[in-house]
Amino acid sequence: MSETQDCLLSVRDLKVSFRIDKHTTFEALKGVSFDIPRETTVALVGESGSGKSVSSLAMLGLLPKESALIDPVSRILYNGRDLLRCSAAEMRDLRGKDISMIFQDPMSSLNPVFTVGAQVEETLRLHLDLNRKAARQRTIELFDEVGIPEPHKRVDVYPHQLSGGQQQRVMIAMAIACEPKLLIADEPTTALDVTIQQQIIELVAQLRRRHGMAVLWISHDLAVVGEIADQVVVMRHGEIREAGPAQQIFEAPHDAYTRALIQCRPPLDHRPKRLAVIDDFIGNELVMASTVEQATRGIAPDEPPILEVKGLCKDFEFREGLFGKRVLHAVKDVSFSLPQGKTLGLVGESGSGKSTVGLTLMRLHKASKGEVFYRGKNLLAMSAREQMPYKRNIQIIFQNPYASLNPRFVVGDILKEPMCLHGIGQDDREREQLALEMLYRVGLPPLSLRKYPHEFSGGQRQRIAIARALSMRPDVLICDESVSALDVSVQAQVLNLLQDLQAEFALSYIFISHDLAVVKYISDQIMVMNAGEVVEVADSDAIYDNPQHPYTRKLIGAIPRGWQPGAPE
Repeated sequence: MSETQDCLLSVRDLKVSFRIDKHTTFEALKGVSFDIPRETTVALVGESGSGKSVSSLAMLGLLPKESALIDPVSRILYNGRDLLRCSAAEMRDLRGKDISMIFQDPMSSLNPVFTVGAQVEETLRLHLDLNRKAARQRTIELFDEVGIPEPHKRVDVYPHQLSGGQQQRVMIAMAIACEPKLLIADEPTTALDVTIQQQIIELVAQLRRRHGMAVLWISHDLAVVGEIADQVVVMRHGEIREAGPAQQIFEAPHDAYTRALIQCRPPLDHRPKRLAVIDDFIGNELVMASTVEQATRGIAPDEPPILEVKGLCKDFEFREGLFGKRVLHAVKDVSFSLPQGKTLGLVGESGSGKSTVGLTLMRLHKASKGEVFYRGKNLLAMSAREQMPYKRNIQIIFQNPYASLNPRFVVGDILKEPMCLHGIGQDDREREQLALEMLYRVGLPPLSLRKYPHEFSGGQRQRIAIARALSMRPDVLICDESVSALDVSVQAQVLNLLQDLQAEFALSYIFISHDLAVVKYISDQIMVMNAGEVVEVADSDAIYDNPQHPYTRKLIGAIPRGWQPGAPE
């Protein structure tokens, strides 16, 4: 690629390795080269471990000095100036002023002991030399520009007092405070609801045009990238597989890996029996027949329920002042039934009550009111002792496999512990055989039994969590955002696995997610929740083809659909 006058930043032959120990290094980037033109959005796309974030951290001089090794031939040219040869003082002056970054998780990026306004003001005073009064006024203007309601009040609140979408807007306000020439957005919408995600995408696009910035958008999701990018760079294993205009990448991708990333995402207009995965494309140009064959889903009116919920309510009480209290009605009169071998999808934005329903069914929250019948027995009316034999029948897979697996246990102990508690297996030897069988079911090798959770990828950890739930031989499995944090290719593998297990064991799923494309693909019936209430219930195809409630139409309208001809910039 040739350097042009219109190019704001050029990466040339970037090679980065990390020192593992005295004798071992890991090559993270293997000679990466690409350009970011002025006033253009370039998307860096790839799975975890592809080198996307390492590339952006190298641009900002944020790679760890003690372990990161950058090849001397590498160059990162910003307006003709090599950032890899700048001093620490020069990079401090550039960061925030000329090049800014929005990180993936705003809650871990914002300081919890300072107000959000004070954190933005600090950036303004450091780089623009504004006094306290001017910095505060400019912060209020920035909050208004990024769409934070009542900005004059919000400047004085702490990060925990804002929603996830508002926290991300604070991060964006901080990033554009000094009107940088380049804005780097590292997975800025991954953990957000579909509606908030759409708002952030539109906001960044508007700010780019208004301020004349260039944007480097880092993501693993091509559907999101297609909504915002002008140019796309596809990475895998530290190398660039394909680069070009967004239209070309989406309409006629040359590389098999790019085609795989596009196909792994659950489609909205049809439902293949199996989702395509990377291995279907890499080294094998023919897609499996099962990814072409269509599946049908739905619940017949006469199917008997294995689980029936009636009038479920959950309230939370909070103290206010010395003697006052406030009641939050998190779940309000929720009722539904779930037949054996079927999937009920629960969708809604954060705070809608989806996860609270799942946790209350597990009795991890105490219900305020209502009944939960499992095979005709009311679980909520039982004492803890009476419910013990039924606990194994309803299991849950949590969203974060990093937090839900004990880091001090090897996988074998993680799988055998619940078996011991519920008396499954005659002895340790039999339990180990059952654990090996569960690992086989979820596609992990027997050697996994002796490894610790940190030795696995995110997708593999989620498979371990599924294996642990399956070791109880449950009838009902609650999947609480269990694929939302995974790469699209790993997500496809886990969804295929869940479908295989459902077919083999006649499992019933309650699938909780804010990703409506995934929910439509795997669900027989969908229940839409808003502010703790059920606003609509219908078969999955019907609810997408003809949504009845305005809130459902709003959710469906916000689903990212990738690049489309004639789409606005």
